[in-house]
Amino acid sequence: MSSIPLTLRRPSKVIQGTVQLTGSKSESNRALIIKALSRGAVKVENLSAAADTVIMKKALTLADTSRETGESVTVDIGPAGTAMRFLTSYLNLVEGNFILTGTERMQQRPIGILVDALKTLGANIEYEKKSGFPPLEIKGGMVQKKQSVHIKGNVSSQYLSSLLLIAASLKQGLVLEIEGELTSRPYVTMTLDMLQEAGISHTWIDNTIEIAPQEFKPTTIYVEPDWSAASYWYAIVALSKKGEVVLPGLKAHSLQGDIAIVDIMTHFGVASSFQEDGLHIAKVNEGTDKVLFDFKACPDLAQTIVALAAAIRRDISITGVETLKIKETDRLAALKNEIEKFGATIVADGETYHIKAKEAYAPKQVTFDTYEDHRMAMAFAPLALIFDEVTINDPVVVEKSYPNFWEHLQQQGFTIEQ
Repeated sequence: MSSIPLTLRRPSKVIQGTVQLTGSKSESNRALIIKALSRGAVKVENLSAAADTVIMKKALTLADTSRETGESVTVDIGPAGTAMRFLTSYLNLVEGNFILTGTERMQQRPIGILVDALKTLGANIEYEKKSGFPPLEIKGGMVQKKQSVHIKGNVSSQYLSSLLLIAASLKQGLVLEIEGELTSRPYVTMTLDMLQEAGISHTWIDNTIEIAPQEFKPTTIYVEPDWSAASYWYAIVALSKKGEVVLPGLKAHSLQGDIAIVDIMTHFGVASSFQEDGLHIAKVNEGTDKVLFDFKACPDLAQTIVALAAAIRRDISITGVETLKIKETDRLAALKNEIEKFGATIVADGETYHIKAKEAYAPKQVTFDTYEDHRMAMAFAPLALIFDEVTINDPVVVEKSYPNFWEHLQQQGFTIEQ
């Protein structure tokens, strides 16, 4: 797939088929860190094919090379935000000297809160350019000085997960004090549950999580398919006149917070049924009149819902999305720019954002920009069921989390031309 724009059409508004989703990027990247720390005790199956996971695997291999040779290594994780956060902690436990860097956008995404916490523990980290942002100079082989750290809970749950993943491998373990409200709590729970699966126990009382130093146990972690990827198929079914899609492998009791899409989409007329061959989703009605949707626990679903609501001319309000401003792009600004192309808009009211869609219209052709953000491409592609022709700029961005997305659309009846 190149960066040449793709034009999508879907003349038939009826969809029926089966889509095999890739493994969860969120689970995969946690599993890879756990595997690396376990020194071979933990094995991983059904890893994601996403670019972020491929990048993480290469980075961990590179770190091992440095450990063996003693040479200084530059670890370039490109646009992979999860890899940046998790490796910022992990590399401190590896003997060696590292430069941890990424794309120009990655060098604009803050990392200071995590670095400060690691320095409190004893990490030797310096900023190569701008204070508080990558690239980072990390001298591995950390000697732990303190056991307890405080970290804000409302900026990025990945900071917390990054620390928790290395906690059992620290000589003193870790006592993590979460300050204020915790954003994206399901992702922290996912981290702890995966650690538990690998034999690492914890206690979580009020705002304090404690993990003692302990050994990983031999186990195999099976990575569930990606619920974030499932959200785009929910949008496709919601926009269809008649639709049913089967998504094999998804579980009713998932570690992933984005399983929240099951409940959210009932309000847009899509029913979910967990059956022996997988998750069945079907268009059953026009949904409810629910207006306010809180994405605090599942911010990666916000773009899917905003694009959907704007396309069907439905006014909604969203909260819990402040973290979207520091993602691959400022996702709130990007969403506003793109839905304004067909007459909808977003109005900010403090930390609540109102999607005004009553004046939206259906142009025969519309081109959407993606801002180097995979979720922008996949959130707006389903609108080919509403507009005669949808063009997506820089479609290659989907490789970050769902590299087979365009292929899967074609398999389900979308015509795609470069």
